[in-house]
Amino acid sequence: MAKSESAVGGPVARGAVAGSQHHLAEGGLRRPRGGGWPAVGALAAGTFTVVTSEMLPVGLLTPIGRDLGVSDGTAGLTVTVTGLVAAVAAPVLTLLIGRRDRRVVLAALMGTLTVANLLAAYAPNVLVLLAARVLVGLGMGGVWAIASGLAVRLVPERRVAAATSLIFSGVAAASVLGVPAGALVGELAGWRASFVVMAGVCAAVGIALRVLLPPLPAAGAVRLGGVLGLLRRPAVRTGLLVVALLVTGHFAAYTYVRPVLEEVAGARPGQIGTVLLVFGVAGLAGNFVSGTGAARAPRATLLGICAVLAAAVLLVPPMGRAAGVLGAAALVAVWGLAYGGVSVSTQTWLMAAAPDALEASSALFVAVFNGAIAAGALAGGQAADGWGTGGVITLGGVLAAGALLAVALGRGPARGAASAG
Repeated sequence: MAKSESAVGGPVARGAVAGSQHHLAEGGLRRPRGGGWPAVGALAAGTFTVVTSEMLPVGLLTPIGRDLGVSDGTAGLTVTVTGLVAAVAAPVLTLLIGRRDRRVVLAALMGTLTVANLLAAYAPNVLVLLAARVLVGLGMGGVWAIASGLAVRLVPERRVAAATSLIFSGVAAASVLGVPAGALVGELAGWRASFVVMAGVCAAVGIALRVLLPPLPAAGAVRLGGVLGLLRRPAVRTGLLVVALLVTGHFAAYTYVRPVLEEVAGARPGQIGTVLLVFGVAGLAGNFVSGTGAARAPRATLLGICAVLAAAVLLVPPMGRAAGVLGAAALVAVWGLAYGGVSVSTQTWLMAAAPDALEASSALFVAVFNGAIAAGALAGGQAADGWGTGGVITLGGVLAAGALLAVALGRGPARGAASAG
């Protein structure tokens, strides 16, 4: 096994931050006046909004399918398409925006999400809904790729790890508040109302980003060669492989968690939102716990995440049959605790592996992450239609176990690599 940093994670993580600050200063990207925690909070609201927009159909699959006359697998394409488009949009938009002020770009992308959610609310058929979800993918890919690496430009060096965790807390908060709230609104007023509400949230967050972020011009445009060149770094390749396996496995199962809970544990429609809320609360806690752990020991943290996630996913069906909704909900909470740390832990790994190319590595991260969402939703749909709920869960658990092997055997950020850049 290649040497890595379970024991030296602290120096590597701190080196990643110090190296990032050094390279930013060299390139003319000194921390601007303003910003600080209000700006970080606005970015957290941005990640919350884009992930909620992406995952909103998860809690609404059954009513969407029933209203538009399509199967659960076909309705799941609304998640697949969004992830696939976001995977392409993240690196492409990062290249296209050049030196443009990131504050202006983020506000414009939130406007795109506002329009996309309004179009989804109007959709008379699945084709129009899928078109709206393409727009969601464009907005999401751009926002996430830009926002995920901005903490280093907004707060002092000693606060970067905490600020990064806060930005990624929006991902977990989307599960805590966004998806369950969308499911609740769908139960009370219909699934279309959920998309209207989401459009309003996107508009508000876009205004907040425009007001609270300082000007964030780029010192130099990201080049295609620079993005692709990162793939030559073994630690970057390992990190991206872990992202691909974990996220594909999670979404293969989680996209169809509502049918699984209904069929295996006998959950009623009114209970689904509560179980998703439990998942999200646990995920929010997992984000901050894992963010702290990953700053000290990225490999050890990811090993724990992979092991717990694989076990929890595979045990949901037997626990649901044996103990009903309460038993399944308990394991869904453990699942959420583990998955809540995936984004911040893998991003921390990549920051340590490429501190000299934060925006380029973030673009790759978002591309792989969202490609994995699309792959997971698609694979889950095939498993659900072909093998039933048992096949969905097995697929998710096996892929999480594969991520465990990748973390254990792959190359991690080497000592001193971060400061060397």
